[in-house]
Amino acid sequence: MPTGQSMLAPVIALCLWCAVIWVWLYATRIPAIIQMRMRLDGRVPRGEQMAQLPASVRWKADNFNHLMEQPTYFFAAALSLALLGDQSAISLGLAWAYVALRLVHSLIQCVWNHIPTRFAVFCLSSLVLFALTIRAALLVF
Repeated sequence: MPTGQSMLAPVIALCLWCAVIWVWLYATRIPAIIQMRMRLDGRVPRGEQMAQLPASVRWKADNFNHLMEQPTYFFAAALSLALLGDQSAISLGLAWAYVALRLVHSLIQCVWNHIPTRFAVFCLSSLVLFALTIRAALLVF
């Protein structure tokens, strides 16, 4: 197995999950826009028109935005570990745990959006990400 290949698997898995949420976002948003007969206007301030959509439709967009925030930190840490050749079971386990927790976070937000539960999963994923970052720092410094 080439160096870094295993560590790249969770990175690609999270990229694929981002794509799933992106598709889900438009698969719900476009029909809602059509059903509401919204006339999209580029002169309206950002987000004002989308705020008219039902909450369950907006949750997918909110989650997609969240996947473009903290997971970028994961991508940097995991790719760094891959470049450093870290194939340890601990690092791989942490990376996969982070991906699994982000998947759970997405499902909570997109389907149910119970904020206390979502926040608990977010905090747990953050701890996993911090541990992954510390592992990378120990290899670099």
